[in-house]
Amino acid sequence: MSKITDRVEALAAPVAAEQNVSLWDIEYVKEAVGMVLRVYIDSAEGIGIDDCEAFSRALDPILDEADPIPDSYTFEVSSAGLERELRKESHFAFALGREVEAKLYKPREGSKLYKGELLNYENGAVTLRCGGNDVHFEKEELAALRVILG
Repeated sequence: MSKITDRVEALAAPVAAEQNVSLWDIEYVKEAVGMVLRVYIDSAEGIGIDDCEAFSRALDPILDEADPIPDSYTFEVSSAGLERELRKESHFAFALGREVEAKLYKPREGSKLYKGELLNYENGAVTLRCGGNDVHFEKEELAALRVILG
């Protein structure tokens, strides 16, 4: 059986195409309020609250009918945001040449946080230009990688 996020993505993709937005990410996570299904959308023109509301109104009845999640959950639609987390290959392609922040699981040279230009991404490993030096991180070292505002 496919993951819940994969099933939701299959249902949300036609809605995204119809509304001329792209799906950035989908997460199904446990939070203080219980389980939350969060769909992140993006657009070259930017995403506003009206876009999120329209997307939510279009996708909600489709989710109700398909019932991809048997348990109760809270459904949210959000903009991917300016300082978005990079998780998928398409995210890394979007971020090439942009300023990013890498958070490491374990410190390297006394630091768990590196900021620099994303130069390369390959199989989960990344290379950043940090202060004139190219620094390579293996996938296993990276706790999170996100685009940051200059």
